Amino acid sequence: MATVSQTKSAIALEEFLQLPETRPYSEYINGKIEQKPMPQGEHSTLQIRLGTVINETVLSKKSAHAFTELRCTFGGRSLVPDISVFTWNRIPKTEKGRIANRFEVHPDWVIEILSPQQSANKVIRKIMFCLSQGTQLAWLIDPEDESVMIFKPNQFPEMKSNEDVLPVLEILENFDLSAKEIFAWLSFD
Repeated sequence: MATVSQTKSAIALEEFLQLPETRPYSEYINGKIEQKPMPQGEHSTLQIRLGTVINETVLSKKSAHAFTELRCTFGGRSLVPDISVFTWNRIPKTEKGRIANRFEVHPDWVIEILSPQQSANKVIRKIMFCLSQGTQLAWLIDPEDESVMIFKPNQFPEMKSNEDVLPVLEILENFDLSAKEIFAWLSFD
């Protein structure tokens, strides 16, 4: 297993894409390689549960698909959001109609889960970049604060907590999920 820490000199995107994958994943931002923090218990629980709940709602209707830890390369960067949601017609496919391995488009919805000691501002910069490239919705989930910051293009962020229902893509009909419901997944009592 290869490990890559943040580089001191710039590297080309194509050169980065030829490197072996790392654990935790590395991202390519502004010519540099930045390694994501290793997911821990809360992060992993929220990521898998949320991805599953979204897919249970959208896959049968073929309206969207949620992917966890999917490399998305667009706008000169290569990012690995915790969850990337693509509307069905935007999912990259091969000539045979199968799902593509390389996603060279921005997600429609990005969900990031803040890890302990992770810089919120660094994650917010990543979210803002995604929005500038066409992403329509982003969530920044903070397990410690039990809040979800909502980002939409050309709008001020909103903070959601407790019983607040979280906004989703319009294509997700009848999908109501509150911040309280998400954080309840962390309790095993």
